[in-house]
Amino acid sequence: MAGEALGRVAARVSALERAHGIEVVTASIAKADVYPELPWRAGALAASMAALCVAIGDVLRPDWVTSTTLLVSLATVMIAGAAVSLAAIFVSPFARLFLARTRAEVEVRQFAHAFFLERQLFRTQRRLGVLILIARFERRVEVVADIGYDGRIAAAEWGSVIPPMLAPLREGRADDALVAGLDALDALLASRGFVGDGRGANELPDATMHEDAGDT
Repeated sequence: MAGEALGRVAARVSALERAHGIEVVTASIAKADVYPELPWRAGALAASMAALCVAIGDVLRPDWVTSTTLLVSLATVMIAGAAVSLAAIFVSPFARLFLARTRAEVEVRQFAHAFFLERQLFRTQRRLGVLILIARFERRVEVVADIGYDGRIAAAEWGSVIPPMLAPLREGRADDALVAGLDALDALLASRGFVGDGRGANELPDATMHEDAGDT
């Protein structure tokens, strides 16, 4: 995010906290896991397709078969597999094609909960911390709320924060996604009667937290 975008998100967090008397943390990560299986999955598929094409070619045109056909066929399969594996390592949109939705959901959810605990976002006086985390590679959002909301906001209701964030996140506009999520959170809190004193204790940082190991 550019400095101006970061400032816009932080200002929106600060205003929301003052309005509702709660604490919000936004986080943007490159990816929730390294997914070592993706290059292997992509390479295996490419090698299989290349082998199939070579076999079909040999059947349709047996006159092409020469003493070097086996060597050429093996080289073709290996090169295809290696090239696609490398593409899955260095080209994130391509690698995403091989990531199962359920795997992404689980990894982002686990990362968000671990992030909440490791950064001690539960340390607010009234236990009213909320984490909105976006995983840019997976293009997923996770919301983690502290126990101070129990009985006032149902677990399923936190999901209303996520849909407005998805379109800008898919377009690579992480800052716009966070602002959209904060707007949705603002509406949710207002509907449940959370009202602040206009000051806010500001127990948690307003600036977006980043973990950018890896490409997006």
